[in-house]
Amino acid sequence: MEGKSDKPVLIVAGPTASGKSVLALDVAAEFDGVVINADSMQVYAELRILTARPDEAAEARVPHRLYGVLPVKEVCSAARWRDMALEAINEAHQAGRLPILCGGTGLYLRSLMQGLSPIPGIPDEIRNEVRARLEQEGPDAQFGRLRVVDPETAGRLAPGDRQRVARALEVQAATGRPLSAWLAVPPEGPPPGLRFKTIILAPPRDDLYAACDERLLQMVRAGALEEVEALRQEAVDPSLPAMRALGLPAFLCHQAGELGLEEAIEAAQQATRRYAKRQMTWFRHQIVSDFDIHTQYSVKFIPEIFSFIRQNLLTSSN
Repeated sequence: MEGKSDKPVLIVAGPTASGKSVLALDVAAEFDGVVINADSMQVYAELRILTARPDEAAEARVPHRLYGVLPVKEVCSAARWRDMALEAINEAHQAGRLPILCGGTGLYLRSLMQGLSPIPGIPDEIRNEVRARLEQEGPDAQFGRLRVVDPETAGRLAPGDRQRVARALEVQAATGRPLSAWLAVPPEGPPPGLRFKTIILAPPRDDLYAACDERLLQMVRAGALEEVEALRQEAVDPSLPAMRALGLPAFLCHQAGELGLEEAIEAAQQATRRYAKRQMTWFRHQIVSDFDIHTQYSVKFIPEIFSFIRQNLLTSSN
């Protein structure tokens, strides 16, 4: 239960291309806030354009944290992000600023607000062994293995979902218990001393899809293909989470000569629209919103949003 002395944390969430970053920026400028990234792909340094990270002008206007803080060759799990987010929230409070979590990765936000299942850490040797076997034997063989040791988790995954299949196999190998059993354990609960309020952007589907398509084109014009080519030249492991960034698989196919540019753009746009749809469904069922905006963010909502924050999140001592 929240107490009057609990420190405020604002969550700004919603699907990709809904205007979250601009909203968070405007709120941070008004309330002396710090924008803290809650997007699983915007943590990666090499993907600034392709993940639509805030630009240098936005970062100069207000403090931003956890953007571009990891190389693509590292794995950022929900647990790792949660630890970094709690540290950034504490630093914001110590500086007398309002922490504003901004992003569309629902699992990250839920891990922060509700806690995580107590899955032990995976030793590097087990993780490396599972990943090596995945490369040697292929995803179909590993999915077959998962169906034997954890049929419940296998039933929720596609055979080609290399990252999640590997994760489930790592947990089973390291702990002797299937991932599904660990996920059935109640989460540890929210961190003490924090008071969360959530704003969710939920635009009409047609408007959101149009925004997704246009932003993808803007990324291409801004240099997204150059980012992709740099990753291709580095031969980054395709099983790493960063390599699932929206548009990246299609553009890698284009760079390899397997798709024309227009085909790659269409494939990337379709992947983005599908992801946005999944995000909308997830937020509708998994996150209790305190303030909904059923359209793209616009400055016309500023008076209502600012009033909500003053009345529901900030106290007279702030």
